[in-house]
Amino acid sequence: QVQLAEFGGGSVQAGGSLTLSCAASGTTSKSYGMGWFRQAPGKDREFVASISWNGQLTDYAESVKGRFRISRESLKNTIYMEMISLKPEDTATYYCALDMTTWGPVLADVSYWGQGTQVTVSS
Repeated sequence: QVQLAEFGGGSVQAGGSLTLSCAASGTTSKSYGMGWFRQAPGKDREFVASISWNGQLTDYAESVKGRFRISRESLKNTIYMEMISLKPEDTATYYCALDMTTWGPVLADVSYWGQGTQVTVSS
């Protein structure tokens, strides 16, 4: 059974930065796309960023382009997301996602979700 372990959430002031990480375990395959979604209170879960199996291709939501950067360390089955210039509207629970049906970066059918990590940005 694939499991995703997320780390790195926290509270920062606007303009600050955080880095999230997500480690996948329980699979020997590396041919899958991974990414991040987020959900703010009272809102639907939304796509944030994703990366292809080899780390060469990435995709970002318009709202985070230029501020967030996703990367992948394939040997460790781990992805990272560096977030800078954080805004109060980035406050949400961030979920790691893994799509076994694609090499990425587009995640059309998420197979596994992490438990979520909270990011809070105060003004």
